[in-house]
Amino acid sequence: MALSVDRYRSGLIEMDRSERSKRFESTAAVKLQKVYRSYRTRRRLADSAVVAEELWWQALDYARLNHSTVSFFSFDKPETAASRWSRISLNASKVGKGLGKDAKAQKLAFQHWIEAIDPRHRYGHNLNFYYEEWCKADALQPFFYWLDIGDGKEIDLKVCPRIKLCQECIQYLGPQEREQYEYIIAEGTVVHKQNGNLLDTNQGLEASKWIFVMSTYRKLYAGEKKKGAFHHSSFLAGGTTLATGRLTAENGKLRVRMP
Repeated sequence: MALSVDRYRSGLIEMDRSERSKRFESTAAVKLQKVYRSYRTRRRLADSAVVAEELWWQALDYARLNHSTVSFFSFDKPETAASRWSRISLNASKVGKGLGKDAKAQKLAFQHWIEAIDPRHRYGHNLNFYYEEWCKADALQPFFYWLDIGDGKEIDLKVCPRIKLCQECIQYLGPQEREQYEYIIAEGTVVHKQNGNLLDTNQGLEASKWIFVMSTYRKLYAGEKKKGAFHHSSFLAGGTTLATGRLTAENGKLRVRMP
């Protein structure tokens, strides 16, 4: 009889331990879910803040460039000297940013220069065809005003149709977006600065081409080239560079670097 009572008590104790263990696991699971949800919420808010900042940067960049290249022009109201100087300074700063940081800094070629100051950043190679047409016309209107609003808005060149000109716009990275393309050299290998992944250009399509730029601050940026969408000028938003080119890398080791 005493033995059965002991077994009964032992069984109750074991059941109590099991219940407490289950309650503990349940409580821990709830706490873990709350922590994860809190982290996910903070992560989403942080991502939203980054996106909002980039959108604001793009909107501001467009507004400033649109004023300096298009909306300033008016036949009825002559431009003031102060306005002219402000526009020239803005355009010069857009393509000359970083020149004072290093004597070896390289600014963009002309066809990419007009790409950089275009509010839409249409591909400079395409813009150049229309720029040559504007020069031939000896127009009294500024180039971008002539192209989009003025006498040249109906011109559609065979060598570069207007639809192609409008479709091929180059992505210009803002300060936050640029960080996603930054690489550093660590122990003889090229690694992504944020996540530490080794640079490997063979993971995508075989025909893909990777490009890089070195900023005047000695920062390396690399990414996959997308013709008519993502070029060397994308990384620094048209700013000056120390070096540009193409590269291939495998597991962080550079195999080829081409100018």
